[in-house]
Amino acid sequence: MNLRSLVPLRSRTNIARNEINPFDMLQREVDRLFDDFGRGFMAPQMLAAASLVPQIEVAETDKQIEITAELPGLERKDVDISLEGNVLTIRAEKKAESEQKDKNIQLTERSYGVFYRALELPIAIDPATVQATMSKGVLKITIPKPPHAKAKKIEVKEAA
Repeated sequence: MNLRSLVPLRSRTNIARNEINPFDMLQREVDRLFDDFGRGFMAPQMLAAASLVPQIEVAETDKQIEITAELPGLERKDVDISLEGNVLTIRAEKKAESEQKDKNIQLTERSYGVFYRALELPIAIDPATVQATMSKGVLKITIPKPPHAKAKKIEVKEAA
């Protein structure tokens, strides 16, 4: 099923209109052809670049923020995490296999290179409290929230 068939037509503003424009069908077909052509033409490059960017999930509880990132094919030593101010940066490099001397690669859909994700955290965090673990290509970062500052009553004094 074509997703485009589920979307209302752009050119029709009044569905109850009985007039038929003979060029509407041609316009829709040309739009579809250009959409399909663009999608097929750029797909390999775009897919390779997109596969380097990790898919993340951010969850929050009363006590902590948990960030989970999928990093398939990477090991702990390939990942760098830094916290500067309230910006958490995840950086990693996926290196190509070095043993390809006798191989004549016909097709590759794997991607290699450096990527990073920078996430702005809503609160100032002490970097010493951040913990990160990695297992089976899944990185989990746990960030404890700082305790809320207690309200302090300020006495209003008479001006001199």
